[in-house]
Amino acid sequence: MDISRRKLVAAAGLGALAAPLAPLEAQAGPGHGRGRGRRGVVTGAQALADAGWRTLKGHRVGVISNPTGLLDDMTHIVDRMHADGVDVVAVFGPEHGFRGTAQAGASEGTVADPRTGIPVHDAYGANDKKFAELFRASGVDTVVFDIQDVGARFYTYVWTMYQAMRGAAQVGGIRFVVLDRPNPVGRAARGPLLDMAQSSGVGLRSILMQHGMTVGELADLFDTEYLPAEAEGVRLAELEVVPVQGWKGELFAQSGLQWVMPSPNMPTDLTALLYPGTGLFEATNMSEGRGTTRPFELIGAPYADHRWAERLNQLQLPGVSFREAHFTPTISKNADVVNNGVQVHVTDPQRVNAPATAVHMFCAARDLYPQFGTRELASDPYPWVWLDRLTGTTAMRTQLVAGAPARQVVDGWRRDEQAWTSRRRPYLRYGARS
Repeated sequence: MDISRRKLVAAAGLGALAAPLAPLEAQAGPGHGRGRGRRGVVTGAQALADAGWRTLKGHRVGVISNPTGLLDDMTHIVDRMHADGVDVVAVFGPEHGFRGTAQAGASEGTVADPRTGIPVHDAYGANDKKFAELFRASGVDTVVFDIQDVGARFYTYVWTMYQAMRGAAQVGGIRFVVLDRPNPVGRAARGPLLDMAQSSGVGLRSILMQHGMTVGELADLFDTEYLPAEAEGVRLAELEVVPVQGWKGELFAQSGLQWVMPSPNMPTDLTALLYPGTGLFEATNMSEGRGTTRPFELIGAPYADHRWAERLNQLQLPGVSFREAHFTPTISKNADVVNNGVQVHVTDPQRVNAPATAVHMFCAARDLYPQFGTRELASDPYPWVWLDRLTGTTAMRTQLVAGAPARQVVDGWRRDEQAWTSRRRPYLRYGARS
């Protein structure tokens, strides 16, 4: 692997950031660090704040963030930077917006932030050219990315980061700083690799469906492997990852950090644990639980019944059980009608394999209900297009339609999982490099 000199310099500088943490914490007043993990987990954002934002002072800073960009005392990094005299000249809001007021597939628009007065630019769906335009117009020389990811390729925030990195590289001279946070679903590598023929806004480049990496680690991979291969053939002027401290790859619940919803339909860390699998139900005519208090845990349709839960429980899938459930979503698919189906209950978080669980759910629904099928939108170019885009391959769709058993679908991912585990190894920063 090619590791640039600037990354080695950045790594040395970040090591220096860690040194002041103990004395700063010891000197802090009441309440400082009250959100710090029980295991001593410290986010990259908190580490930089504890160091007085010193690597940002004297720079024109742009921040890409959302409501998860918090410090231990639940203050947002933009609010703290602004109060501490960091020259934040622009904020860039991803899907759902900077302050998180928008639903899926929406944003907050371009406004002046009412708290700080800082210009907030709508960056949802922005490609590299749009980001380059925004960076030039705002005059930033340093871009900070701080968003809690959930570890699934089809969650859009890592692709917002990727497009912003491409834009910064094209402008030239812009330093890109990633404030790292734990991957809430840990290190498990599961599912298929994306075939570039299925590249879309829910998966731009070939990474695994449940990739098991942090955004900081992905940023290293993107800058080393993907940016040089783009048409422009450029890399970032400087990539700096402020690492998580004290995290060794465990699930979010074990970190002791406070969960903050990264999007309106991701209410708990257990939701995130299931999402790399049950998120695939977005491609079907079943409700994935949007418009309920348990999205991606409640799955159903008007035509389903008690037999689905019974059949799934007979499988004794690891880490989960299924309860017959009836619910009425207030928004999205099947809104305002009774949906019958299941609630997926996590019985052992360490054993959950969300993509495999979802495949078993798909195959059982297919075998039980003739009405089970693709979502039906006039904008879809062909049936099951969204299953292809979410899985990043046509394989699951073709096997599902052909009547293949769930085990055959899951076993077909093994080569991709093994290849990805080997490929990502040089970029892993935390815990065992496996």
